[in-house]
Amino acid sequence: MTSFLFALAVAATLRPQLDAIAKLPGEPSVVSAAGITRSEEPILTLENGSAFDVAEPRRRLVLIGSANDERAADAVLAAVRWMKTDAPVDVRQQWVVSAMPNIGSDRADPQSLTRWVTFQAPDLLLSIGTDVPPEPIGFPGRVAAPGFPIKDFLAWLPGELALASKRRPPLQQTMAARLRRSPLDLANLLAKRYPGTPSISYIPSVSWVNTLRLSAINGDVSLKQKVLDQTAPWLSGDRKMFGDRIQLTAVAGAMVFADLSKADGGEAAAKLANEAAALAAAVKPDGIAQYGGGWTDDMFMASSILSRTGKIDDAARLLSSYAARLQRPDGLFNHAIDGPAAWGRGNGFAALGLTEALTAMPDQHPSRPALLEIYRRHMAAVKDQQAPDGMWREVIDNPAAYREETATAMLLTAMARGIRLGWIDRSYRPLVERAWRGLTAHVAEDGTVIDVCTSTGSGPTERYYFDRAAITGADDRGGAMALLASMEIYEFQKSR
Repeated sequence: MTSFLFALAVAATLRPQLDAIAKLPGEPSVVSAAGITRSEEPILTLENGSAFDVAEPRRRLVLIGSANDERAADAVLAAVRWMKTDAPVDVRQQWVVSAMPNIGSDRADPQSLTRWVTFQAPDLLLSIGTDVPPEPIGFPGRVAAPGFPIKDFLAWLPGELALASKRRPPLQQTMAARLRRSPLDLANLLAKRYPGTPSISYIPSVSWVNTLRLSAINGDVSLKQKVLDQTAPWLSGDRKMFGDRIQLTAVAGAMVFADLSKADGGEAAAKLANEAAALAAAVKPDGIAQYGGGWTDDMFMASSILSRTGKIDDAARLLSSYAARLQRPDGLFNHAIDGPAAWGRGNGFAALGLTEALTAMPDQHPSRPALLEIYRRHMAAVKDQQAPDGMWREVIDNPAAYREETATAMLLTAMARGIRLGWIDRSYRPLVERAWRGLTAHVAEDGTVIDVCTSTGSGPTERYYFDRAAITGADDRGGAMALLASMEIYEFQKSR
């Protein structure tokens, strides 16, 4: 009970102090969060936006204060204030800081601290106070700060910064290497690895259609052959696309056959694509897709195959119907009528569904203005919810939710194409560039991915979505969406 009451007291007093420091000239300037307590209190942070910026020459200092330790929190705040106001010029020129004044003792997600510290990519991590957390993975350079009073700590800090400026920790080097990869480099890595489990579902198909795009660009015929080999059982008729129970996620898997039919004129591929399109066009009397769940997922699953097969009217009707139900007044999408939360990947599905239709839709189509308005409202809302490091979160509008790989990949894809094709203006360009850097940091050197939300149905509360597990490792869904984003960023950069 004591720690709970202390956490409430910290939340009440810490936010105004962080807001005041954020308003001082310089960085850090964004108050955010990196987790939540079991009592629903956010673990507040003060961040700068350069975590993945290769053009930022300054080294990165990260300060964290012990759990439920008011003196440690005060020391963290004093250090950040000193860095912004009183530090010598050479220190401010060489260092930029992020901070978590109180790491929290009852975190709902024990991994959230490690996740946040890792992706702040520190050159120096200082743990202040006595109750220091376990050492973050891949970062052996943590230093425990000395005791109080604060004036002694501030007197000690410049010397530690000077020592740290002479070394470059492995984590920084790892992040720098990831960020140096070009879109086609990353796409090639992912196209060769995914899908690990071929099936007729949207997940393998997103990998397949973008592997075909990559093959057409770089001339690597082995990539196209991989797609043909993996889809051969269905093209030959040896395997049926659907079993007794048809699901829209499987219907969307036929998008690869639509693309193959256009590339090679294959009758078998066209037949499979049209069979799936007829199923995607079927709706119940209430406007919900016959084989869907009534979730934003359906917007992408249906639109991906309808738009590719020329059924634009059907795609437009479905998207408009779902937007009327699920798009909130602020422009974000709730996942479902019975899922009242702005789930990250759910918003990605809505954005990609609109993007698929708008890409295929003629300029003079009567439904185009309405769909463009839905898309633009969505992008404007998403724009306001980007995390300081460029990622989008598991719950889009909850700063304490973890920063999630697929939501970032899907939303940056929709936004990048909108800029490239003139649907939205160039003010969105910095968001796309920052999101791309954040995404590349979340794809490891072997093509495994980091922090992919597990498969998620509709849930009754925001906390249901907030607590969905994050997958790290080889993941077909995360790999497919990162491949999609890589190809879109290639087109985006080429058009610039």
